[in-house]
Amino acid sequence: MARKDALLRLHKSLLARRAELMKRLGMEMRDLSIGRNTHQAGDSADAAFDTGNHEISSQLAEIESRELAQVNRALLRLKEGTYGLCEICGCRIPVARLNALPYSTTCIKCQREMEEHGDSGDRQEVNWDRVADVERRFTDRRDVDLSDIEMDLSR
Repeated sequence: MARKDALLRLHKSLLARRAELMKRLGMEMRDLSIGRNTHQAGDSADAAFDTGNHEISSQLAEIESRELAQVNRALLRLKEGTYGLCEICGCRIPVARLNALPYSTTCIKCQREMEEHGDSGDRQEVNWDRVADVERRFTDRRDVDLSDIEMDLSR
């Protein structure tokens, strides 16, 4: 029963986080659109500052948008009855992990494996020596000398 109570508490927490993210994203998107539509006079330092602020706001909005998607996914999993179960191994995710990261979809063991081997699930080692294999396709072609190329520089 304690787990069920914890999941209900996490549901409320997820709903509150979703509301907060939607509010913040709405404000950031409004600020970004206002910043894009206003053309203030100023020197190049002002323009660079405005561009930097716009870039930071854009990146924050992207991060919050990703988090909102994860929260929505967690809420959907709650409705489906799969919330709190690892998507990889099917084991229960400890409540302590869910308290720390309410939209977590993997247990700690599976998350560590994904981080060690990458998210693709492909556990094969990558042979970085073969990255240059593409160059072998071009070995039968002769080298091109710049003097062989006619260039029209009149345009």
